Amino acid sequence: MSNYYYLLTLFGCALVTWIPRVLPFVLTKAITLPPVLEKFLSYLPMTILTALLMQSLLNFQTGHFPTLRIPEVLACIPALIVGIRTKDLMKIVLTGVLGIALLRLL
Repeated sequence: MSNYYYLLTLFGCALVTWIPRVLPFVLTKAITLPPVLEKFLSYLPMTILTALLMQSLLNFQTGHFPTLRIPEVLACIPALIVGIRTKDLMKIVLTGVLGIALLRLL
């Protein structure tokens, strides 16, 4: 296979990744959305982050109820406190990473 084929594949993958991420922003600049739809869309980031958080805090096995991952839950508590007090995403992430690192070290 030639370098041209790899370059074409790379640009194709970049385009396929870029279009669904950028196209909604371009379309919403051109049209105005109804207030109900804007309110609905404003909840999406929080629900996506909550789903990702719950997936990392729970251990799923087929045929069983989900169980808690205790170290992750313990590391989440200080991150939650920092989040409530500061509302700074960088501080929340650093607190969570440091918390899980300390728990795994012990």
